[in-house]
Amino acid sequence: MVSPPLLLGISLAVFAIAVLYSMVGHGGASGYIAVMTLAGFLPETIRPVALVLNVFVASIALPRFARAHRFSWKHAWPFCVASVPAAFLGGRTQLAAPIFGALLGVILIVSALRLLFPMRPPDETSHRSIPAASAAGAGIGFLSGLTGTGGGIFLSPLLLATRWCDERQAAATAALFVLVNSLAGLTGVLLVQPHLPLFTLPLVAAAAAGGLVGSRIGSRVLSLTAIRRVLAAVLLLAALKLILAS
Repeated sequence: MVSPPLLLGISLAVFAIAVLYSMVGHGGASGYIAVMTLAGFLPETIRPVALVLNVFVASIALPRFARAHRFSWKHAWPFCVASVPAAFLGGRTQLAAPIFGALLGVILIVSALRLLFPMRPPDETSHRSIPAASAAGAGIGFLSGLTGTGGGIFLSPLLLATRWCDERQAAATAALFVLVNSLAGLTGVLLVQPHLPLFTLPLVAAAAAGGLVGSRIGSRVLSLTAIRRVLAAVLLLAALKLILAS
């Protein structure tokens, strides 16, 4: 049973995380995982709830990017086709608690570094290899289902580092990738543990509201750098807690 004050605090944090992450097409799972970890939730609770929140935020962000003419199916499909079955398999896989905690800890550290040191967008894009894109999508998809993340935190820097997309295309591609992989991973998880905690609903409302705000204002938030630093600190604290507990 989650106390009302704790639920309110988590909901406010989820709202802020959804605002920040939806600006760049991400669902925010790494942030939700960090908050729930610091609140003391169990791994079997964290994974499905994070995936549900991801689904709602990404489903709001994707149409916004599409209406702004930032989304291109040509850029997105090679990553998504291979990633969906991989995310489903990842969702069906249950790791031992110490391994799960250590893996999540590493992912949160990567996420924090990604926030502190954003990838510089390429000056020009290069040709994308479909086999390489599909292989990358499959690997990230499996990891997203396994850990309850959507994979956007890994896909976006990959797209920019390889110069396969510019920053806007990367955000739109990540939104679709997060949506389909979160759905696939959640399906796999629910087949193994077919229940969600009651407090999921208010968190969904908070995440959806944050997704609406973040996807609308894009990067026009004056305190974006400060928010990134605070969130990175939360991710690092949660990562430390997970790794030490492992």
